[in-house]
Amino acid sequence: MPRIFDNISERLLTALTNTIKSADRADFCVGYFNLRGWKLLQAEIDHWTGEENNRCRVLVGMQRAPQDELRQLFSLTADGTNQVDQQKVVRLKRQIVEEFRRQLMLGAPTNDDEKGLRDLVRQLKAKKVVVKLFLRHPLHAKLYLMHRQDYNTPTLAFLGSSNLTLSGLSYQGELNTEVSDFDACKKLSEWFEDRWNDRWCLDISDDLIEVIEESWAREDALTPYEVYLKIAYHLAQEARAGLSEFKLPREFANQLFDYQAAAVQIAAHHLNKRGGVLLGDVVGLGKTLMATGLARIFQDDYSCKCKKLLRKLLLYFGNTSLL
Repeated sequence: MPRIFDNISERLLTALTNTIKSADRADFCVGYFNLRGWKLLQAEIDHWTGEENNRCRVLVGMQRAPQDELRQLFSLTADGTNQVDQQKVVRLKRQIVEEFRRQLMLGAPTNDDEKGLRDLVRQLKAKKVVVKLFLRHPLHAKLYLMHRQDYNTPTLAFLGSSNLTLSGLSYQGELNTEVSDFDACKKLSEWFEDRWNDRWCLDISDDLIEVIEESWAREDALTPYEVYLKIAYHLAQEARAGLSEFKLPREFANQLFDYQAAAVQIAAHHLNKRGGVLLGDVVGLGKTLMATGLARIFQDDYSCKCKKLLRKLLLYFGNTSLL
């Protein structure tokens, strides 16, 4: 009977690392590839030479967000043919590479993350790892093939639901099974090769190198001026988001100066996004009035996470009539 790997009784990561040790090469097909998650497997692959028969090939499928899938399914213009052309492929590749870039903007980076990403760059440059993007149609498959010098079982496969991510391999509840049957593994290998050699399967190894080398994991440290520009860019984004998302209450339209109105809208964005905001300025510039306007924006939205803070603001400023 094949074993089951659900990351509860048995972890898929343990099975993969133990199997890679006896393998000469590996082929992975996943719907999602987390760059920081690669550090879980890279030590076992690092001793490979990078030759065609001694490397790891990673095939990443194109996945749509659930809302995009529904939109496509019920579109009046959908013909169900999933036709692709050069222009569409170039656009999709650009979008997905940007998704990899945004991956590295999430969460707080650690020293282990930084080392893991630099090691991944080194392996990509040495061709120990080759990453391709399958664009012919959405691909959700999760398949891990290990090829080794063994007469009876030259290929072992792990098939299931785990993506190549920290959670998918380690602790998130999943369902995977091993496949050791000779004929089944041969068919799975042929399935992988067909997609790996597809016309619309593009090598993005160099793109991933560029993404990592332009991120916080880069070898060369950023200058203080570049850090300042980055902070200024994100602060400006936050400000624009507030100005576009929130409208000033009608009763405050003629009571606030432009700078006060902008402060209220930007503060509303932070309050809604983070559950708190600090209004700070020198004496006499209208902080009380701005805080009242901010509370007024949220007075009707009692489902938002700032409901308790809103009531405290109104009570503090004596505006009990708005409660």
